[in-house]
Amino acid sequence: MALKSMGAYDFPSRSRQELYGDDQLVTVWFQDTMWFAAPAMFRAPRAMTWADFRDQMFVPFAEEDPDYDPAAPRTWTLHGAPFEPRDDQTLAELGVRHKDVIGTRVAA
Repeated sequence: MALKSMGAYDFPSRSRQELYGDDQLVTVWFQDTMWFAAPAMFRAPRAMTWADFRDQMFVPFAEEDPDYDPAAPRTWTLHGAPFEPRDDQTLAELGVRHKDVIGTRVAA
C-alpha cells in the first residue's frame, strides 16, 4: 500500500535535539514484562553516567511493575544490538543519542 501525503512536511520537529540543550530524550523498551504496554521515554543529560541513569531514572520507573526484581541480571540492547554499558560511562560515551531506544530484559 502506497503512503499518500497531504503536503510537504516543511517545518522543524518540535522534539529536535537542539531544543534540549545538554539533555536528550532516551527511550527504554521493557521487553520482558506485560506491565508496561509501551516504551518509556526519559529526558536525561548526555553527560549522565550509566549508573546514574539506571539508578535515578530506570529503576524508580521499573519498580512500578510488581514483578520487577532489581537484583535480577538484565541484558541490554541499543539499536537492537547487544549493549554492555559500564557504570562509569556517560550516555554520550556509550553512543546513546537523542531519541535512541535501549531495550532491556531479564537475562536468561
